[in-house]
Amino acid sequence: MADLKRTVLYDLHVRLGGKMVPFAGYEMPVQYPMGVLKEHLHTRASAGLFDVSHMGQILLTAKSGRIEDAALALERLVPVDILGLREGRQRYAMFTNDAGGILDDLMVANRGDHLFLVVNAACKEADLAHLKAGLPDCDAGMVEGRSLLALQGPKAEAALARLVPDVVDLTFMDVAIRAWDTAELWISRSGYTGEDGFEISVPDRFAETFARRLLDMDEVAPIGLGARDSLRLEAGMCLYGHDIDETTTPVEGNLTWAIQKARRAGGAREGGFPGAERILKELAEGPARRRVGLRPEGRAPMREGTAIHAGSEGGAAIGTITSGGFGPSIEAPMAMGYLPADLTEGTVVFGEVRGKRLPAVISAMPFQPNNYKR
Repeated sequence: MADLKRTVLYDLHVRLGGKMVPFAGYEMPVQYPMGVLKEHLHTRASAGLFDVSHMGQILLTAKSGRIEDAALALERLVPVDILGLREGRQRYAMFTNDAGGILDDLMVANRGDHLFLVVNAACKEADLAHLKAGLPDCDAGMVEGRSLLALQGPKAEAALARLVPDVVDLTFMDVAIRAWDTAELWISRSGYTGEDGFEISVPDRFAETFARRLLDMDEVAPIGLGARDSLRLEAGMCLYGHDIDETTTPVEGNLTWAIQKARRAGGAREGGFPGAERILKELAEGPARRRVGLRPEGRAPMREGTAIHAGSEGGAAIGTITSGGFGPSIEAPMAMGYLPADLTEGTVVFGEVRGKRLPAVISAMPFQPNNYKR
């Protein structure tokens, strides 16, 4: 682990009994003594605190100083309506390549005179280079000296409101800057679990104290990467590098909800992003394959890489599972993967597990209902 980076909260994780593993170039806690199953259920019932400081925080400003120019510039790299994003709001987006594949997925916030982007840890240096190369009319810089925490679960609001009372006024996908002690907190209300919750960017020198203040509350427990993965899978959310990557388009990835009318055929700013020809064609005609949810029958999970077949014997594979595991909240195995787009919900397919083909049903996602504050 000698070459791995550490977040500012590394020592806290160790003191809390976190089991540290390599992840995206960092030493990160995969679980704490509570264990993955209990951490998952605690987040669903109460509130879990995640260290996501390994992710990239980027500020994007137009050289003109106008937020509209920054928004239009970023639209050259993403198939998303950034110009229509109001101040104090954020939106899910993805960088696409010339073939229509996804370079990374990210969150974009309008903070009045600039955009604030949160990108995946493994992609952050490449994303910054991509922004600088593609947007010469903007200044893009990685935020240094700030940690990032995610507080997720039905009791997240009550917990955070003890420290920052007016977070109760925020709704899903709102962003705000608030003061705590003498620290400036950058807060968004969203999350990767399907639960109500917040992301809080906090100056490094306050990060451990702020985390400890939250963890001192009865509702809040530290949560590792293991439960983070099972929570996001129950919520039907993609993990970059697994469920989406440079070989998958947003339409194949079932992310068409993130492509607003303004960027589609006939929209005010149709196309104009990398891979637009293929993506707009797939929006109109449908893709050959699509990411779907799967509910394996029985108790055996179907893991990433499992081949999917149309029948219980014979024939070549028709798809592959990209994420799979056991859902503690739904008390059953769950998976997602890519299958021919003409297969409908309720269709039974077969995953090859340890030499046996086991049935799975194509199912709607999320597997666990979302619980956002609208």
